[in-house]
Amino acid sequence: MSEKVQGTLVIIGGAEDKTGERVILRRFVELAGGERARLVVVTSATSRPQLVGDGYSRLFKDLGVQEVSILNVASRQEANIPSAYQTLLDATGIFFTGGDQLRITSLLGGTRLDEALRKAYREGTIIAGTSAGASAMSETMIVEGDGERAPQRNNVKMAPGLGLIREVVVDQHFAQRGRLGRLLTAVAQHPYMLGIGIDEDTAIVVKPGGVFEVIGSQTVTVIDGKQIQETNVSESGPLEPLALTNVILHILPVGYKFDMIQRQPLSPA
Repeated sequence: MSEKVQGTLVIIGGAEDKTGERVILRRFVELAGGERARLVVVTSATSRPQLVGDGYSRLFKDLGVQEVSILNVASRQEANIPSAYQTLLDATGIFFTGGDQLRITSLLGGTRLDEALRKAYREGTIIAGTSAGASAMSETMIVEGDGERAPQRNNVKMAPGLGLIREVVVDQHFAQRGRLGRLLTAVAQHPYMLGIGIDEDTAIVVKPGGVFEVIGSQTVTVIDGKQIQETNVSESGPLEPLALTNVILHILPVGYKFDMIQRQPLSPA
């Protein structure tokens, strides 16, 4: 349990503020070294890598960062290029854009770039991801699901993620897209995992000790299924509503923290 998190992560629920105070992006830059940061924007998730990459490059430079590189890996062959490996190792901050989280894991998983990402993470590089980039952080990730339906057995599809944070499943655009049902379904199927739903323009900053802090403008929902007493997830039909009793749910606004090892919310000091 103490190895749930090995480095510092900034996991963003998507649609982070890019024109105002830019609290989330600014915190990422500060953690990565401020003006001396060396940032790499990984655009593999998006179908518009040039447009998205250039947008984030301008944003980070506007926040004072001088050195911003765009890394678009469009194939597994490119993910094994030595120069890409070194680009990640030289970074102080790595930022995964939104798009399709399955593109991130299917392109990077098991490659030299994946190896470089894990090495950089262990050695203190700050890793951030927004939207799809947020979902991909966890060991098991949600790739599809209807958030507007009640929790049902076939309401969510999952796949292996990057595994930077363990025993957690992350969902993004949470309140804005009504994704409580699909996160409850994910937790029902994997009750040992914490379900973390992050609203838009909201993020969690996760430290190696296993405690995260909520930043941004909205809330984070934490679903703890470890104490579930009754569930019909294994007996129910594909479209039958799930029965779940004694599920613990926390709603955490900005300033709150959460200890993922003790599974306890921490009020602002």
